[in-house]
Amino acid sequence: MKNILYVSASVRKFHPTQQHHVSISRMLGDTFIDEFKRQYNQVEVTHRDLSLTPPMFIDEAFIAAAFAKGELSEQQRTVLAQSDRLIDEVSKADIIMLSSPMYNYGMPAVLKAWFDLVIRVDKTFSFDLGRGDQPLAPILSGKQVVLLASWGEFDFKKGEAKSEFNHLSRHIEQLSPYLGADAFYEIASEYQEFNDDRHRASKQQALVAVQKLAETLAAS
Repeated sequence: MKNILYVSASVRKFHPTQQHHVSISRMLGDTFIDEFKRQYNQVEVTHRDLSLTPPMFIDEAFIAAAFAKGELSEQQRTVLAQSDRLIDEVSKADIIMLSSPMYNYGMPAVLKAWFDLVIRVDKTFSFDLGRGDQPLAPILSGKQVVLLASWGEFDFKKGEAKSEFNHLSRHIEQLSPYLGADAFYEIASEYQEFNDDRHRASKQQALVAVQKLAETLAAS
């Protein structure tokens, strides 16, 4: 049995019968799940749709509870309850697949809020000053993290002209070890705001790449 945690962050929906004003990142995510199921028939998918159930934003009470030592109070357990549920989903997953658009050169607020809840001391990372200037270390391991993204412009991929503006992919790749990632994969569709042949070609290339990646991961 393979367990996939599918986290989607776009405010737009995806409807296969519609062509305009639909979420491309969700289209890529659904394509990944469909192809994986075709290749591997024993799979359990947990879909965490952040636009339907937005995560809470962390606050002072959350920080105090997360770093508290000893037995927690009932109030502290309540504050951490949503974080506990999300971390449990991450812990159980073999593959964590994130589908997200780029908003203002970074990740949507709901996705950042999700990361802030699941990357938590003594749950997904440890903090030990005995390690000197590198006190943080991931606790989870053995997972594959897949980012399926879309953006309106172009040349944001590694090594390309505008890659330094891409705070979506770079940020998620940097955080992925704290989700337990031993491997990180990224596929993106570009040129969405131009709505021209380049966009259509990029979207098709991304779809093909997603299907190939799902096939590869299902066989591994």
